[in-house]
Amino acid sequence: MPKSASARPGRPGLATYRDVLDAPPHKVAEIVSCELHLLPRPASLHALARSRLGGSLQGPFDFGEGGPGGWWIVFEPEPHLGDDIVVPDLAGWRRTTMPDYPDAPYFTIAPDRVCEVLSPSTRNLDLGGKRQIYAREGVKHLWFVEPVGRSLQAFELRAEGWVALGTVHGTEAVSLPPFDDIDFPLDALWP
Repeated sequence: MPKSASARPGRPGLATYRDVLDAPPHKVAEIVSCELHLLPRPASLHALARSRLGGSLQGPFDFGEGGPGGWWIVFEPEPHLGDDIVVPDLAGWRRTTMPDYPDAPYFTIAPDRVCEVLSPSTRNLDLGGKRQIYAREGVKHLWFVEPVGRSLQAFELRAEGWVALGTVHGTEAVSLPPFDDIDFPLDALWP
């Protein structure tokens, strides 16, 4: 992973929202444990996997087409969770958690479900600091999609921490909580 700024470059103190706003437009800016992380925009396999996964979930869960509805499914939202600012690849809020969709530059309510697409530049942050933030904030479900390894892992937050619900490989069907009302082939996420 490219080294991120550990604080505001050339300025003492901890990273702030101003640092996120001042980030170059070709970077994704996040603050994890008071550190500013400037990451490259997603590469093509990463972007395709995220787009196809979101497309598979939006119809049935966001729009209620062929599924139960009741969710907001959002690509690259910016939740502000305590002092941390994260940009998951895909997040979902149950409409009971967030009844009204906000007209705001960022979200202040933790998602119910997050998906991170792992890439060489984001892997350590996604599996480390961001995963800890999601647990701290009570995000109930966490999925990791691995485009290179062509797999998907699902976790649920329980009292003892993150519990693995399953891993899907190859052409297997994805039907994992909280979206187990439908299934789709995992290989639909790849070119």
